[in-house]
Amino acid sequence: MRIAAAAYPIDWFDDFAAYEAKLTRWVQTAQADLLVFPEYGAMELASLGGRATAADLEAGLHEVARHGPAVEALHLRLAAAQGCHILGASGPVFDSPRPVNRAVLYGPEGRIGHQDKQIMTRFEREHWDVTGAPGLRIFDTALGRMGVLICYDSEFPLLGRVLAEAGAEILLVPSCTDTVAGFTRVRIGAMARALESQCVVVHAPTVGACDWLPALDENRGRAAIYGPPDGFWPETGIIAQGGMDAPGWVRAQVDLSRVRDSRRDGAVLPYAHWPEQENCRLV
Repeated sequence: MRIAAAAYPIDWFDDFAAYEAKLTRWVQTAQADLLVFPEYGAMELASLGGRATAADLEAGLHEVARHGPAVEALHLRLAAAQGCHILGASGPVFDSPRPVNRAVLYGPEGRIGHQDKQIMTRFEREHWDVTGAPGLRIFDTALGRMGVLICYDSEFPLLGRVLAEAGAEILLVPSCTDTVAGFTRVRIGAMARALESQCVVVHAPTVGACDWLPALDENRGRAAIYGPPDGFWPETGIIAQGGMDAPGWVRAQVDLSRVRDSRRDGAVLPYAHWPEQENCRLV
């Protein structure tokens, strides 16, 4: 399968048509079967409420959420037209008084499902009041079995293991980090999940500065696609990566049969040997 991971800049829009044009351009130029957009990329829609709304943490969440139906309709049209699968940029959804951070997976035949972020960062907890929505999902698609770990979630090994044990062969990691340290934490987490579960991990960040949106004022990262360095993949575990803070697509051709080869006959077998940790105790 052809995979494209977005290093995605946040733009100002005067109307929804401008957002539609941007997303259409990105999807049409991806030239891939699976497209992965970043965490909180949807927050650029706060611009549609004007500068005062975009500058207000709470008002911005509500402004983005109200465009949810139009965003979904656009992704459905693009996935069908291009015959591809798209993990849309995540954003706030108000299913209860406080919003969750939700990423939706679309396929050529329609909406496949969504994944909500599980574990909130300090900013989400202490300043934004965005809440977690416990419950991981597996997506069976024509491309393979997938799971999603949104940004901070990728830093917690047991979340990735739950998905791997449920059969996930590819993990999608959309992220939004405002420092190199934050990006590095997610990068290390993504690479570790690829190593220990012997699977493919796709990392798609926001990039660039945005002086009108306080929650995403600085965005650091590089898009990348990782595999386990176990003999069936590159020795570094890096299948493909872009430049630091460089907007655009990072692409790779991936054969998921290699995941099964890795888990069966890799130079090391961390996926199979994981349960042995349960026997490790302090003595």
